[in-house]
Amino acid sequence: MQPLKFALAILLLLATPGPTNTLLWLSGAAVGVRRSAPLLLGELGGYLTVIVPVAALAAPFMSAHPEIGLIVKLVAACWVLFMAYALWAPIGEAAVRPITLGQVLITTVLNPKGLIIALAIMPQAGLVAMLPWLAAFAALVVSAGSLWIIAGTFVARLPRQPIGPRLPRRIAAACLVVFSVGMAGSALASML
Repeated sequence: MQPLKFALAILLLLATPGPTNTLLWLSGAAVGVRRSAPLLLGELGGYLTVIVPVAALAAPFMSAHPEIGLIVKLVAACWVLFMAYALWAPIGEAAVRPITLGQVLITTVLNPKGLIIALAIMPQAGLVAMLPWLAAFAALVVSAGSLWIIAGTFVARLPRQPIGPRLPRRIAAACLVVFSVGMAGSALASML
């Protein structure tokens, strides 16, 4: 794949709303850019945890055993649904707890975008040959993730009197439910 096509494909995928982006957006709304910036390490770590072994080692095995992808999708759908439930918590202590690096890491590991990147965009080569592509990928993840956090900070600046402080968490929870249902539906449809 050409470098420009690679960058555009990665940016398009990372710009698409999803569970990780929802958490970054929500954190930006809750605690701002500076306190949310460390979450980018969780996002990058989560993606690399999936992409490196899958692209370098597991792609042929996963092609031969599509049921593994089905199981991953169902587990991911359950995790995203759990995150939606946690975000829907009533206003109070649970609602003011910041998004953690661990939540972003696990959500990103279970995010189907990682498999898409590993199997369809990242070159299927040895680790050494992948290093320049992984470096470019890391820069794109930090850039796109930062934009999601910045977008969340704009939500924090909206007037809250008529709606209250629950709005960002409820929007994020609703988005996560939609993603969870979509992932589970896709997995179940592939069984038919």
